[in-house]
Amino acid sequence: MTLRIGNASGFYGDRFDAMREMLTGGELDVLTGDYLAELTMLILGRDRLKDPGAGYARTFLGQLEECLGLARERGVRIVSNAGGLNPAGLALRVRELAERLGLPVRVAHVEGDDLTAAHPGSLAAHAYLGGFGIAECLRQGADIVVTGRVTDAALVTGPAAAHFGWGPGDLDRLAGAVVAGHLLECGPQVTGGNYAFFTEGDVTRPGFPLAEIHEDGSSVITKHPGTGGFVDVGTVTAQLLYETQGARYAGPDVTARLDSVRLTQEGSDRVRVEGVRGEAPPPTLKVGRNTLGGWRNEVVFVLTGLDVDAKAALVRRQLEPALAKIAEARWELARTDHGDAATEETASALLRLVVRDPDQAAVGKALGGAAVELALASYPGFHVADLPGKGTPYGVFEAAYVPQETVGHVAVLDDGRRVPVPPPGLTLVPGDVPEPALPVPLPAGPVRRAPLGLVAGARSGDKGGDANVGVWARTDDAWRWLAHELTAGRFRELIPESRDLTVTRHVLPNLRALNFVVEGVLGQGVAARHRFDPQAKALGEWLRSRHLDIPEVLL
Repeated sequence: MTLRIGNASGFYGDRFDAMREMLTGGELDVLTGDYLAELTMLILGRDRLKDPGAGYARTFLGQLEECLGLARERGVRIVSNAGGLNPAGLALRVRELAERLGLPVRVAHVEGDDLTAAHPGSLAAHAYLGGFGIAECLRQGADIVVTGRVTDAALVTGPAAAHFGWGPGDLDRLAGAVVAGHLLECGPQVTGGNYAFFTEGDVTRPGFPLAEIHEDGSSVITKHPGTGGFVDVGTVTAQLLYETQGARYAGPDVTARLDSVRLTQEGSDRVRVEGVRGEAPPPTLKVGRNTLGGWRNEVVFVLTGLDVDAKAALVRRQLEPALAKIAEARWELARTDHGDAATEETASALLRLVVRDPDQAAVGKALGGAAVELALASYPGFHVADLPGKGTPYGVFEAAYVPQETVGHVAVLDDGRRVPVPPPGLTLVPGDVPEPALPVPLPAGPVRRAPLGLVAGARSGDKGGDANVGVWARTDDAWRWLAHELTAGRFRELIPESRDLTVTRHVLPNLRALNFVVEGVLGQGVAARHRFDPQAKALGEWLRSRHLDIPEVLL
């Protein structure tokens, strides 16, 4: 008995046509959509300040208007976290849509994640719920389930638990579904999108993924026939490492052991995922707390030709009086310039100034005026990439934790009945996993200075103010080298901005992979836009571009 669960959204703003593509491209039992991220919760919170009836992903309704009849016709149930900050409001809108379309649809939703009232000063504070509220809705006959903040994997564990009759004690099965859910949650990132070795297939328009889940919790990750992209052990490994930290992947229903996952290529565009072990979940739930941090602005000075460092120093001196009145100022000089360049653009470096302050006027008119006043009184060739604006609000993300039993997880059925979802009976505080034995090193031999990316893939992302970088080897011999060469210390050497930060290395031999967590590199999180790449999406690619002495036998 197999449950086929597809994904049609990896973020708020993903490909609009994906829902129709997944419903028409092949057989499905359940179609999920993941619309929420840390930044999205801030955006929805600001929407709700303007309109108390808002707070959900509006594009979901537009997709349903086109596809609800198709889903009913094909017997596909839809499960989505598009409810955001207002799942009850979205459920009502879906019922109104179904009535207008003349479709008999049972709509349920999940509540209990909203803890904003208990966190004064927050724009939004929401607990990450598990999948058993979704499971209860489906068991009671819902055709569509919308939630607020649940873990991304809950969109898969809930339907799987409902279909197979799993309970809280089925830890290995739940852990297998968590891994499948994590692989599906970012849509085409597991079918070749954003993949280090993207040139090995046609990723012009990658298809969205699906998982064939079995009763024992194992699964096959695949995609509909004829869709773009490709699914292989590499694309699955990349997504498995994405935004995870260490061997224990803790969630509200189960802690999945990523060091137990086995991946096998089963055929074209089919990767089997099995062997996943589960442990009791932690006694606490993570709470994502979003606050408005203040106001932000930036200006980019273009420095062309000779004396780039001196030009940058002059601008900094000239703006010192104005910046003394601002709470935070950050300068970055990007040496994008080339000597004897054939174009003006390639002869230019970029000096970026980012400011933050509780007062909009300080980062808006005051900064803009100070920068513009330099137009005839600064370095030769003075100009800016764009005139500074009035400043924009920025958000701050913080993680907190609350006991599971203090959160009122509730399944709200189509007829209005409210079914409480109890917390897990058995919990376990996740501990550190002893570092596994490393493989036997490669024999000594000739080496060549070359980019790391010739022998290893990487994928990186954000978790609050931290970044994770997963790195994997493609062959056993490359793993024998990588596991010994790419230590936390070597990582700091290759990524200079991490040298004063805590960098933790986790070893996953079954995946031939290393996972690095860089604490604090993203400041107060993506919404604060602390660095050039605020979500660390390209940090892994930067690492792959760095040169090391690599054994010639691997090249």
